[in-house]
Amino acid sequence: MYIEDIPNRNSPPCILLRESYREDGKVKKRTLSNLSKWPPDMVEAFRRLLQGGILVDSLEDSFDVIRSLPHGHVAAVLGTLRRTGLDRIIGHRGYREHALSVAMIVARLIDPQSKLATARGLGQETMFNSLAEMLGVDSADEDELYAAMDWLGERQQQIEAKLAARHLHNGTLVLYDVTSTYFEGRTCPLAKLGHNRDGKKGKLQIVFGLLCTHEGCPVAVEVFSGDTGDPSTLQTQITKIRHRFGLQRVVLVGDRGLITEARIREELRPIKGLEWITALRSAQIRKLVDSGAFQLSLFDETDLAEITDPSYPGERLVVCRNPMLAGERTRKRKELLAATERELEKIAQATRRSNRRLKGKAKIALKVGRVVNKFKVAKHFNISIQEEEFSYHRKQDSIAREAALDGIYVIRTSLPSERLQAQGVVQAYKELSVVERAFRSCKAIDLKVRPIYHRLERRVRTHVFLCMLAYYVEWNMRQALAPILFDDDDLLGAHSMRSSVVSPAQRSASAETKAQKKRTNDNLPVHSFQTLLKDLATLCKQRIKPRLAGAPDFDKITIPTPVQRRAFQLLQVKL
Repeated sequence: MYIEDIPNRNSPPCILLRESYREDGKVKKRTLSNLSKWPPDMVEAFRRLLQGGILVDSLEDSFDVIRSLPHGHVAAVLGTLRRTGLDRIIGHRGYREHALSVAMIVARLIDPQSKLATARGLGQETMFNSLAEMLGVDSADEDELYAAMDWLGERQQQIEAKLAARHLHNGTLVLYDVTSTYFEGRTCPLAKLGHNRDGKKGKLQIVFGLLCTHEGCPVAVEVFSGDTGDPSTLQTQITKIRHRFGLQRVVLVGDRGLITEARIREELRPIKGLEWITALRSAQIRKLVDSGAFQLSLFDETDLAEITDPSYPGERLVVCRNPMLAGERTRKRKELLAATERELEKIAQATRRSNRRLKGKAKIALKVGRVVNKFKVAKHFNISIQEEEFSYHRKQDSIAREAALDGIYVIRTSLPSERLQAQGVVQAYKELSVVERAFRSCKAIDLKVRPIYHRLERRVRTHVFLCMLAYYVEWNMRQALAPILFDDDDLLGAHSMRSSVVSPAQRSASAETKAQKKRTNDNLPVHSFQTLLKDLATLCKQRIKPRLAGAPDFDKITIPTPVQRRAFQLLQVKL
C-alpha cells in the first residue's frame, strides 16, 4: 500500500490510499480510500508508517498524560448501585434529577460532604469528577442538587415500598430502632431539644427511625422532631408496614425502651397478625423475682429458660443470664460507686475545712446534685445534708439487691412456640445490634449524616433518606466484599462457635485467622471497608494525549492490583 497525490487542475490534489497488485503478469493498482479530507500532517504521518518509518524517537516522548482521576472507588460504588437495581428503583434514568440523586448517593459513600461541596466537586478536577463524567452531571451546581433532593424526597414512599417488596414478606422479622443526631442552626421546625445521644449539650436535634430486615438491610427511614419520644414513633411504623407495604403478618422487633407496656396494650395487641419481640425493664424483672415467677438458682444449671406469668397473659417470657454481661455490670457499678464517693468526699471535706467553709443546705445540695446526676447511682447512697455538715454512706442492701440481677434479661414475645423456639426469640432480639451498626455507619464512620445544615424540613428528611440509600449500597458491598474485609464471612461457622445463644457472639475461625494474619486465604491483604475504598481510589482513569498531529485524546484505566481485581470480582462489577 502507498499514498499517491493526484493533481486536480486548479483544485487541491486528490490524495488516495492505493494498493498495487499483479494480474495476468501485469502490475495494476486500485484505490482503497480517499484521504483528501485528512489533515496534511496526519497524511504525512501515515505515509511514513507505510514506508516503514517511525513516528516518535522514543516511547516516553510519544504521548502526554493530561490528567489522572481517582476512578476505582467510583466504579465500585456506582457499579454496585446499578447491580442491585437501586437506580431503577429510584426512578426513570432519563431524568437529570435521577442522575444527580445517584451522584449524591455515591458521593455520600466516597467522601461525605455538604451539598455545596459536592456540587463543586462534581464540576472540578476532584475524586468526584470521574463520577460526574460517568453520570453526565459535571456541570451541576448546588441549586440543581437541591432540586434533585426535592425530586427524590417526593419519591421516598414509592422507593421504600419497592425495597420492602424486594426484602420483606408476610411472616418476616422486621427490626426497628431509633436514634438522634444533632443539628446546626435553629430555623428548621424539626430541630428540637431532646434526649441527646451524641453528647452535644445545648444542640438542637432530630430523631429518625430505621426499619431493617433481620440481616440488617435497610428498607425505610422516617424523621421525627427532636423532642419525640422513642415509643411514640411506633404507630407510624405499624401503619407503614401494614398499609404502605401491604404486610398483614409480621414480627416487629424493638428494644425495651421502644416497645413499652403501653404500646403493646394500645397499639400492638389490637392488631391481628402483628406479633412482636422486646424485653422487660429491670423493675419488671425485679417484680418477677419477688413474685417467685422464677428463682435465681435456676441459672446454676442453665442460662436460658422459658416461663409464663399472669402479669403477661398470652405472652412467652424467655429468661436469660449472661455471665460475661454480669461481670461487666458488676465492674461498672463498682467504678461508678467509687467515682461518686470520691466526689462526695470532696464536698464533705469542704464542709469541714477551716477556710471558706461550705455552708448552707441549698449550696451543699446543689453540689451533691451535680455529682449524683453525673454518675446515676444516687439510689445506692444514704445522703444527709445539714446546714453546716454533710454525710453519706452506701446502701449495701440496695447494691446487693441490684447485683443479684446482674447479667439477667428477659425477652417477651407474643409469638407462639411453634413459630419460633426460645433460642430463636433470643437470637431475634439480639439481631437489633445490626440496626445499631447501621446507625454507627450512618452517623460517624462512613456516611456522616451529622451534623445537619439544611433548613427546610423536606430537605432534612431527604438528607437522612439519602444516607439510608447510601447505607443500602454499603450493606450490599459489605456482603459481597466480606472475604477480603475484616468482616466475618462465615456466619454459620460463627454460630457454631457459640455454646449458647445467650453467650456473647463469637467470630468464626476464618475471621480470627484473617484478623491475626492480616491476610486472606488468597494471601491478599485484609482491609476495612474504608481502607478498601481508599485502595480502590488509586485505580485511576488517565487522559492520554498522543504526540501525533490530529490524533484524538483517549482515556486509559490503570491496571488493577490483585486486591482491586479481587474486589471487582466479588462485587460482580466490570471496569
